[in-house]
This record gives sequence, C-alpha cells and structure tokens, in this order.
Amino acid sequence: MKEYLDKLVRTLREELIQYGELLSLLEQQQEMIVNRSADGLIQNLTSIHAQMADIAKTRNFREGCREDLAESHGLDINTPIKEMYSAFPSQYRPLVEALVEEVNELLLKANQRLRQNHLLPSRSLEFMQKLIQSLFPTQTGQTYDQSGQVGGAYVPQRTTYETLI
Repeated sequence: MKEYLDKLVRTLREELIQYGELLSLLEQQQEMIVNRSADGLIQNLTSIHAQMADIAKTRNFREGCREDLAESHGLDINTPIKEMYSAFPSQYRPLVEALVEEVNELLLKANQRLRQNHLLPSRSLEFMQKLIQSLFPTQTGQTYDQSGQVGGAYVPQRTTYETLI
C-alpha cells in the first residue's frame, strides 16, 4: 500500500507542477492580449495546447494510480479519492488531502484565467463596434440575425475623414 500512496503523491505533485506551468502560460497570454502581441500570442497558444496535452497525460496517470490504490484497499476502482482518505495511514492523509485540494484550486484558477482571456478580445471587439457606431451613426437600431445574434449594423460608405469634417 505504501508504494501506491508514494506513487499517488508523486503524481499529484507532478500535476501541481503542470497546472502551475499552465497558469504561467495563461498569465503571459493575458499580457499578450492586452499588449496586442499577435506573433507572441500564436506561440503562446501552441505552448498552451502542448501544456494541456501534458496535463491530460498526468491526469490519466494519476487516475491509474488512484485505481491501483483503491484496488489495493479492496475498494471499487471508481471510488473517489476523497472517499479513500480514511483508509490511508495517518502520516499520508494530511499530505494527500492537501495535494488534492491544491490541484483542485489550481484547476479552478486555470479555468477562471481561461475565461478571462477569452473575454478580453470579445470586450475589445464590443468597444470597437460601439466606437464605429458612434462615428458612423445609423438611422435604425440593432437587429438580430436568424441565429439570434446581434446583426451587423449598416455602415455608410464614406471615409472616416468625411465623417469627422
């Protein structure tokens, strides 16, 4: 049993490292979005995809460790790790609990950062659309297309120079 717990602990630590690296890449991505660094953003996206693949491998390995540990305790292999805590020796229980909690917190932070990074360009686009509408006012209000999305407003065919004069 000790070998299974040691293996699980090592895997949880590796998963923490992987999520930490993902968070770092997402923070870099946010800076690149704000600074409008298109070239850097493409490289960053490639790194994020590679990191996500590494996380998936580590997560799958961790799940295998959890299944092996459950089996070694005579439990169903689908038993969640939190339900196994009571079967762990007292010296392992706080360590495993802390590692699982930390992995879950980093996962939540990564998801939050992903949503933020997704919203940044869409808010910028929304701002630019409002700016264009203020420069080129239309007679009609906003309309919706067949999919329920706000349709594009009609933009008169005149130059910005003509509009500002």
